[in-house]
Amino acid sequence: MGKGNYDCIIIGGGAAGMMAAVTAADNGKSVLLIERGDKCGRKLAITGKGRCNVTNNCTDEEFFANIPVNSRFLYSAYSRFNCTDCMDFFERCGVPLKTERGNRVFPVSDNAHDIVSALENACKERGVEIHRGERVKSVLAEDGVVTGVDCGGKVYNAVSVLIATGGKSYPGTGSDGDGYRFAEALGHTVAPLKPSLVPLVTEESFCAEMMGLSLKNTALSLIDSKSGKTLYSETGEMLFTHFGVSGPMVLSASSHIRSMERGRYKLCIDLKPALDHAVLDKRIQRDFGEIPNRLFANSLSKLLPAKMIPVIVRLSGIDPDKQVNSVTKQERTELVKLLKCLTVTIKDFRPISEAIVTSGGVKVSEVSPKTMESKLVQGIFFAGEVLDVDAYTGGFNLQIAFSTGVAAGNNM
Repeated sequence: MGKGNYDCIIIGGGAAGMMAAVTAADNGKSVLLIERGDKCGRKLAITGKGRCNVTNNCTDEEFFANIPVNSRFLYSAYSRFNCTDCMDFFERCGVPLKTERGNRVFPVSDNAHDIVSALENACKERGVEIHRGERVKSVLAEDGVVTGVDCGGKVYNAVSVLIATGGKSYPGTGSDGDGYRFAEALGHTVAPLKPSLVPLVTEESFCAEMMGLSLKNTALSLIDSKSGKTLYSETGEMLFTHFGVSGPMVLSASSHIRSMERGRYKLCIDLKPALDHAVLDKRIQRDFGEIPNRLFANSLSKLLPAKMIPVIVRLSGIDPDKQVNSVTKQERTELVKLLKCLTVTIKDFRPISEAIVTSGGVKVSEVSPKTMESKLVQGIFFAGEVLDVDAYTGGFNLQIAFSTGVAAGNNM
């Protein structure tokens, strides 16, 4: 094809875009990948705290159980490129992988840049033309057929254009919602956007008092007070912040909140998950027995982190100036209950810019699940986070990006 003419143009050099470029090039297509930032895979490089949780080494049933929104749409794409296929791809690219807790898959090197480099090298080896630092202003179509893209006066022509621009989370990595604008301009419906895998704002001010305190080996449960159901329960890490709570378990819990209503959702934090109520009570009695004349306010240092002690003392209702040998059985019982379920009330999500994933996006009923092609405009394709599909944490969202990227690349 002549200069400025391509078989396929891909907008967005993230996980979905690069995987689609590799796949389309494998099918003998001439491919132009346009990335508005100065680097490809910027969001990919920061996932999993820079380690990149690339996929999940799970069964098909487990995979779909972790997709709360529009999982059926993914059946076809996932069946053609599943978690095993994804792992095989990166191993073939020279990135050894390992499986950790929760079947999460990481590069053995614990370096996300190895995944980004593998995709970039795969593009280069196949002759994909990559334009970095160039921004698509609009997608061009005539009479319901795509013709190319306009990069601010510079037009590139193609019979297929893939929109793989990501969501609205982490705008610093280049995903600020351009794809939704392109989709709407082409006549597509965009389901309301909201943050998912995001820190949570709490009603209680005591979280701010413990700002910076990280808890490990803590159990967290998300409870819907409207239905009385426990929506999520996990043991792991969390963090108190100036606005509320964050950390891996909190991010996971947030994706189970489908409709935010102030006061509806509560988090129960079990500070001592390894001890039941009776055993914890005996532990407290033993601690108190060693320091019978000490004031209650100064008695919990063996049990709790220093930042948490003033909060627990206040919430317990026990007089801080009371000697521990005067603490009653009833007071001790209430203290145990508090330690086994420190409750915080969810007020709101943090802004979408702080979310790992954007929930909502291009309506999947307007996209072919087999090909990822638009049902409204011939030659337009969608892949990755721009679609109204999202998953829980654990490598599932990246797998969605790779599976939909492969589907689009095979059909462009």
